[in-house]
Amino acid sequence: MTGNHLYWTSTALLSALYLASATLYIAKGDQIRKVIAGLGYPGYLVPVLTTVKLLAVAAVLSRANVALSDLAYAGILYHLLLSGAAHVGVRKSSAAVPAAVGLVLLVASFMTQNAAREVPSPYAPAATHQTTLT
Repeated sequence: MTGNHLYWTSTALLSALYLASATLYIAKGDQIRKVIAGLGYPGYLVPVLTTVKLLAVAAVLSRANVALSDLAYAGILYHLLLSGAAHVGVRKSSAAVPAAVGLVLLVASFMTQNAAREVPSPYAPAATHQTTLT
């Protein structure tokens, strides 16, 4: 039961983080382009990242396909690692905090997904089900 709650809480918070980020990318696209350029990346990545963030949330929450969901988890992992490293690389470590929080939420969500979902991921730890003797 705890794994189920941890999964849904961490997944909801991770999804909220990604949806808020995508919304910010849409609402303040020009400012985000400048920030991304300051990190050394081209501005044309903003619409790509916006789309990928929305699709990743949809894949993880819908879990229409386990392989696609696991691929979304992998994409989120690489995005968060690269985002955090980019901010640290330009000596703006405080801007890497959302990526660090996202990594914690991602690990919690991925590690507990089999406890909460019917179709298990072959890459996540197996869910431990407790049975009660009557």
